[in-house]
Amino acid sequence: MATVMIVDDSNYTRRTHRRILESAGHNVLEADTGMAAIESYVLNHPDLVLLDLTMTDMGGLEVLEKLREINHDARVVVVSADVQRSTATLVADSGALRFLGKPVAPAELLDTVRELLQDQAQ
Repeated sequence: MATVMIVDDSNYTRRTHRRILESAGHNVLEADTGMAAIESYVLNHPDLVLLDLTMTDMGGLEVLEKLREINHDARVVVVSADVQRSTATLVADSGALRFLGKPVAPAELLDTVRELLQDQAQ
């Protein structure tokens, strides 16, 4: 299966998403800060990144920008409690493949990951 990196400063969110993804057979990496996410991305080349917008050291949009500088084809899904339409538009304009509002239903998370990984394989 694929390697998915969860980037979120919330331990609860990372644990919850990890359980969901691992139950579907995915390998999971975690990062609790933007800098840790960038370092892990360079070292591990995950197939997909689940990225929170609000973190202590660096905003998610800045992390997204850095990941896209490292790899223009970086596959990123933003997962945030900020579900305003303007935020979703900003995220899409920044190069994220999807925007999911928190809390994410397990089926929605798995369906999104599955769909985006299938798109990548084609």
